[in-house]
Amino acid sequence: MTHTILADNLRKVYSVQRKRTGLSGSIKDLFNPINEDKVAVKDVSFVIDEGELVGFIGPNGAGKTTTLKMLSGLLYPTSGSVRVLGFDPWKRQYNFLTQISLVMGQKNQLWWDLPAVESFNLARDIYDIPGSVYKKTLDSLVEMLDIGEVLNVQVRKLSLGQRMKAELVAALLHSPRILFLDEPTIGLDVVMQQSMRQFLKEYNQNNTGSILLTSHYMDDVKELCKRVIIIDQGSILYDGLLSDVIAKFSKHKIIEVITPSGTTIHKILRGKVAEKAAELLKDPSVVDINIKEVEIEDVIRSVFSAPKGSDLKG
Repeated sequence: MTHTILADNLRKVYSVQRKRTGLSGSIKDLFNPINEDKVAVKDVSFVIDEGELVGFIGPNGAGKTTTLKMLSGLLYPTSGSVRVLGFDPWKRQYNFLTQISLVMGQKNQLWWDLPAVESFNLARDIYDIPGSVYKKTLDSLVEMLDIGEVLNVQVRKLSLGQRMKAELVAALLHSPRILFLDEPTIGLDVVMQQSMRQFLKEYNQNNTGSILLTSHYMDDVKELCKRVIIIDQGSILYDGLLSDVIAKFSKHKIIEVITPSGTTIHKILRGKVAEKAAELLKDPSVVDINIKEVEIEDVIRSVFSAPKGSDLKG
């Protein structure tokens, strides 16, 4: 298996000015500013192999976007090292840039006042894509994303969902070996989110490139990613199978108790489930019980909200 990304103790520190309060504080800030170091990413290490689609998840301010920007060469790390396809990303070499793509859900890379197809043609020239290859790739992407009817419509007149589909086409025309996706479904309605997920799933199955996906929507992660990297406060909390997250971080299970009058929910420590189930079944009014895992969204939410240094955060 070929490693496409190798991050080793990656760290990014910003120097930010601490603001004093009041008018006198503002005057002092003007002539004698106080700067503090803010650690955005702290000693992050991971490996991503060819063909993997990995979810990179965490709360706002966790360090996800900063990490993606370092991997794509937009930011220079304060310390640590990273190799992407064998390149140092921040050197921004042409051979490196032609093998990656970065799509940010809140940023626009298409020409706003031109039809999307004009931006696609520009990408063809920038990446020097042979005409026959370009046509075949464009036709395939347009068909998969179902945007044939809007290719000649000005980008500013497209709906958000249509624009995001066009952004993906532009990002994939040169068949990158690594695709960085930062919140690609943000702001989309449920139907469009599902359409985007289906496309990404099919694209990943039919191509050998790696995809690193950040998203606040757990449905994106659950449907697309077998592996997740959980980051919070700049540090990695977990790197492994999504299916193992619940076992690692959840200390409880859910017992649904069904009676003629309705269903009640009990959240029970894992080691007490059998005992509690036996106790509940002694009640003659109980028709049935179901023992379930806690929803993964709730598990991850509890990890993010746990105090630093707690059992959930190691």
